[in-house]
Amino acid sequence: MKKILLVEDDTSLRENIAELLELSSFNVCSASNGKMAVDMARKEHPDLVLCDIMMPEMDGYEVLEELSTYESTRYIPFIFVSAKTEKQDIRKGMNLGADDYLTKPFEEEELLSAIKCRLEKAEQMKTVLEEHPKQASQEHEIRNLNELKNFFDDHGQLFSYDKDETIYSKGDHSNMVYLILKGVVKSCGLDEEGKELITSIYAEDDFLGFTSLTDHLPYKEYAVAMEDVELAGISKEKVKAILEDNKSVSLELMDVIAGDLENIKKQLLQMAYSSVRKKTAQTLLMYCKAMNRDKQAALKIARSDLAGVAGIATESLIRTLSDFKHEGLIAIENRNILVLDREALEQVH
Repeated sequence: MKKILLVEDDTSLRENIAELLELSSFNVCSASNGKMAVDMARKEHPDLVLCDIMMPEMDGYEVLEELSTYESTRYIPFIFVSAKTEKQDIRKGMNLGADDYLTKPFEEEELLSAIKCRLEKAEQMKTVLEEHPKQASQEHEIRNLNELKNFFDDHGQLFSYDKDETIYSKGDHSNMVYLILKGVVKSCGLDEEGKELITSIYAEDDFLGFTSLTDHLPYKEYAVAMEDVELAGISKEKVKAILEDNKSVSLELMDVIAGDLENIKKQLLQMAYSSVRKKTAQTLLMYCKAMNRDKQAALKIARSDLAGVAGIATESLIRTLSDFKHEGLIAIENRNILVLDREALEQVH
């Protein structure tokens, strides 16, 4: 039975989560503050730590930093659970070495899925470390996807692009992989008539430009900055060497790429079978997720870009946006779109 250390200062919430975990066949030990959590982790040697951020004695960030200083607790999977949803808060936790970050409130399935995923990856990491004990002792080893992103931050070549500037074109040789440090990028293709189709939207903290790591194949599409963008780039040869030496990172990256493929499949199905209203609603929600740092912020995006992702004519999209405005789902001011009711948009057919 896997043991989980639950760190939460809210008594009611701590008891509810502990009950859920115990009903899911986990052995749970609980701590109500950061200092107690560190002592308990060193004593109990849990298989995973589930930790709040805002707590007395020591906050969650300090708990993670403290545990990382001890050999016995350094590699315990660590998941933050917090109401802090700002990008910089999430990134701070990941930079410190957290394995995942859940925002309150969360669904039971979301919590259990995150725990299961991290425990499985820990087992994979254990196998890798047992097979390569010398690598395990190296301080510079990149152990997970977040550390790979930190490597891009620290050692990548920096690039800046203005809004609407092309980052790479179709036919360019793909010599680098990028991490988006700031901004949003659209990846596009053209049909036989020269009509643009936006195939993917990439936001801050996403990788960009992945193609074959064994061949310098040309890009099959082009990428354009949708707002001012900053990138950190690493040569494909260096990325390939990192992945060859760190199997656990390769597995996490495969999960990311698989998720991207799943999103593309959903987009294709939507374009093929959904109504114009459904396509427009789902496209707005996708852009909200990628571009809105603040849920109250308006979407500053061209109607042609929205239509390109939805796979519909610009005129049809404009008419549908007008309908959504009259229905109170969105507001439009100075051509900017503010989504007023995301839940209602999710129910559009």
